[in-house]
Amino acid sequence: MLDLFKKKPQDRQDWNKRGDQVYAIIPAAGSSSRMGGGNKLVMELGGQPILCRTLCVFNACDVIDGIVLVCRRQDQKTYAALCADWNIDKVVKIVEGGPSREHSVLNGVLACGREIGYVAIHDAARPLITEDIIREAVETARRDSAAAPAVGVKDSIQRIQRGKMMENVDRETIVAVQTPQCFDIDLIRAALTKAIESGAALTDDCGAVTALGQPVSMTRGSYENIKITTPEDVALGEVILKGRARCL
Repeated sequence: MLDLFKKKPQDRQDWNKRGDQVYAIIPAAGSSSRMGGGNKLVMELGGQPILCRTLCVFNACDVIDGIVLVCRRQDQKTYAALCADWNIDKVVKIVEGGPSREHSVLNGVLACGREIGYVAIHDAARPLITEDIIREAVETARRDSAAAPAVGVKDSIQRIQRGKMMENVDRETIVAVQTPQCFDIDLIRAALTKAIESGAALTDDCGAVTALGQPVSMTRGSYENIKITTPEDVALGEVILKGRARCL
């Protein structure tokens, strides 16, 4: 683990009690298998590495007090250098990921000290997130203990069985969940620990929390908050950035 931040001695007196700070947990330990080779997080989007573009938004957001980056051991020094090059000074720790996403996120949560009360867990490959979306999700989690941005589904949805469409699903009852997914830190720690112990198959952190019976409040997402997974997503991301530039 790379510890990039040393707390001042006067701050240590509060470490034995839970604080109210908010840390972003950025899992970046994936293999980029669907990108067709190479590490997608160091690929450029609008002239900036995808990882740095993601981190810069959280670095600038006033409700985020620090960032824990979770990645493969072989990427730690590279990512630390990128943070230095792009003046991303809220990254306080870079920790090693685990065998699955939930293991990696839990490693990031466990790296947080007792001064941290809430975490905002965000995919490293969602570089088009905005400060407004982060802020709303964090503020809602402070009130409700769990919150995540989401958008409505535009396409028709069908349940399938053996390759056949069997039943229509009402679009009004489903949403596409995005990140950052924000939680009370004790809640998400317990939820991920239980999910890992039970071997539950999860698609995101909200699934671990709802499995405990805790609802997750929905906040405003954006159709622009895409996850960069394939080369086509990079092209779409460039289009989105150009559109934003025209609006400035």
